[in-house]
Formats: sequence, structure tokens, C-alpha cells
Amino acid sequence: MSEGDGKLRMLMIAFFPMFIATLSLFTSIYNGYLNNKFVDLIQRNLGRAEYMRTCKETIDAYFQIKFKAGLLSASGERERAGTPAPNAAVEQTDAAASVNKFAALGTYLANLRDDAIRARYTELVRALEKAVGEARRTPAAGLETLFEPADRIFAELNNDCVKSAKE
Repeated sequence: MSEGDGKLRMLMIAFFPMFIATLSLFTSIYNGYLNNKFVDLIQRNLGRAEYMRTCKETIDAYFQIKFKAGLLSASGERERAGTPAPNAAVEQTDAAASVNKFAALGTYLANLRDDAIRARYTELVRALEKAVGEARRTPAAGLETLFEPADRIFAELNNDCVKSAKE
């Protein structure tokens, strides 16, 4: 064995463990970085999933309100025709409760967004309260006109839900 081989062997024995330790350190740092990215991804996806679930519930609540307004309108038409509507008060209360459920879901969604969206949800709830309040006096053919302002706002807010889902 030559003197050059001995020095090389000594250098390898001295520096190889430091090289392995440095690689291990860089691997550990990279692993920590990947774990942080993974946790951020999971948190973002959980938040988005919760937002989308609430959007779905809001859509369901909105169409329940429209359905119950239709029942109110039919009940009002029966009353105007002279036939008593025994469940009129229950229908009115049920429709109002549906508006309150929508308002609660809308408030939750609005709290996750900016002030402009909050204002739109408030405006929508007011339009729904007005439409439900007038549904009994409105013939079934006039319900679409009665809900036009609410439908416009709802379409905008639904588009916001779709946009948020794609982010």
C-alpha cells in the first residue's frame, strides 16, 4: 500500500461520516418541509370541504323556501276561493323557519368571506323574508316575479361558492 493510498483512506475515514451526517441533516430538513406542506394542504382541503358542504346546505335551504312559498301561495288561493286553509299558520311558520335556517347558513358562509359578500347575504335574506311574507297574497303564477330579486342575488352568491370550490 502506498503512502497516497493511506492518506486517502484516512481522509475517507475522517470525512465520510461527516458527509453521511450532512446528507442526513438535509434529508431531515426536506422531510420537515414536506410535512409542513402536507399539513397545510390538509387544512386547506378541510376548510374548503366544510365551505362546500355549507354551500350545498344553503342551496337546499333556498329551494325549500321557494317550495314552501309555493305552498303558502296555494293556501292563499284556496282562501280567496272561499275554501278554508286549516294549516295556513303552520305553513307560514314553517316558511319563516326555513328563511331563518337559510339566514343562519348564509351568515356562516358570509363570515368566511369579505364584507361585500356579507352585505349580499343580508340583502338576500331580506328579499326572502319579503317574498315569504307576500307569498300568501300572491297567486302561484306571480311567485317567479316575487322571487326575481332574491333569485338574482342567490345566483351571484352561488357563483361565489363555485369560485371558492375551484380555488
